[in-house]
Amino acid sequence: MNGRLLLLIESNTTGTGRQFAQRAAAAGIEPVLLSADPGRYPYAAEDGLRTVTVDTADPAALWSAVRELAEAAEIAGVLSSSEYFVATAAEVAARLGLPGPAADAVRACRNKTAQRRLLAGAGVPVPGFTEVGEVAEAVDAAARLGLPVVVKPVQGSGSVGVRLCASLGEVADHAGTLLAATVNERGLAAPTRILVESYLTGREFSVEVVGHEAVVTVAKHVGPPPVFVETGHDLPAALLARRRDALTACAVAAVRALGLGWGAAHVELRLDGDTPRVIEVNPRLAGGMIPELVRRACGIDLVTAQVRAAAGLPVTLERDRDAGASIRFLTVETAGTLGPADAVEEALVRAREVPEVVDAVLYRAPETPVGPAEDFRGRLGHVITAGSSTAAAARAAEEALTRLAGALRPPAEPSTVQPPAPTDTAPDHKDRKDRMDRMDRMDRMDRQEIV
Repeated sequence: MNGRLLLLIESNTTGTGRQFAQRAAAAGIEPVLLSADPGRYPYAAEDGLRTVTVDTADPAALWSAVRELAEAAEIAGVLSSSEYFVATAAEVAARLGLPGPAADAVRACRNKTAQRRLLAGAGVPVPGFTEVGEVAEAVDAAARLGLPVVVKPVQGSGSVGVRLCASLGEVADHAGTLLAATVNERGLAAPTRILVESYLTGREFSVEVVGHEAVVTVAKHVGPPPVFVETGHDLPAALLARRRDALTACAVAAVRALGLGWGAAHVELRLDGDTPRVIEVNPRLAGGMIPELVRRACGIDLVTAQVRAAAGLPVTLERDRDAGASIRFLTVETAGTLGPADAVEEALVRAREVPEVVDAVLYRAPETPVGPAEDFRGRLGHVITAGSSTAAAARAAEEALTRLAGALRPPAEPSTVQPPAPTDTAPDHKDRKDRMDRMDRMDRMDRQEIV
């Protein structure tokens, strides 16, 4: 046998995929990426990551590749940072007798209708919902639930295909589009069912859970309707203690109700008055660079924890700092282009000059056409900040994002995003001065130890 291997079945295209491989190597375990198209992940070639090309959607072909690897080395663990392959990774880990979540629980969790039924049956609050397979059924469901409604695929990630519909005509149009799709954005077969659910207008949060322990609550920024593009995160969320406690209790109850409890879960919720309602539970680490924000603000490395858990190694979640961290994603509201190389570089330099900035990056090449984001794939870049408080980090992220937007031609403000206020009001997408005023109030609350 030659060393120990951590098998990574596919990856997310942004976020923690690269970090999974890096943390495995740091633990003395060789990461191996199994993928139908390793070239989909540029970091694999850039980092010299060992890859195996295999049809990961074909269980027999995948198992054959795994057995071949197992004949030459010890398999220490199996993971996936891709929403679409977490159940596959759990199944392979179980066949090998390795640690991991219950595959059946992960599979049920990934179906949004099955998930909501399990949660509602356990008394965990969720939005009103109906699963449908025909356009007429979607229209009827929307009429029963009351407009506006959210229409979305029963499986998916990154807000792909999720849309707020304000009229029955919009419901029919979007339902027709979703039901006509035969494959999703990963080229995998798309379910022929969709979900129609009540629209909740309260503030949106996520709770990052490991096992049955809530690690941190995150304030989420979502762009303007009708789409639901996540445009930023702040943590720890500035919240009154009773609301924070209600969110974390609801998130842990959801994880238990779904039969999860191994490793990480990313629970998305909205406050409906004083009642948290679960939007969805993802049986995996959060995307959107949230694990990196947790590491910066709390000193807890969720990626390392997940890798070590998969390999059967001891895991620690001890917090070693009490700071704040934020991320803002660059999006635009109208079509345009990124500027020439010198303008792009200048914008990056200026963004990185903000004292609290720890990362600033653009995902597109100079002079690339850009347009409004419909889902996570429309985000153009990001800035990450770490500060003495949540408000300080958020303020710095706003400033750095404005500087990064200088890469656009003509120069423009990034899409307006309303940071969370210290109350339960919904985002109203006002101007930059209003956003900064709200963050000043958050900062005062931090200093007064109200949150």
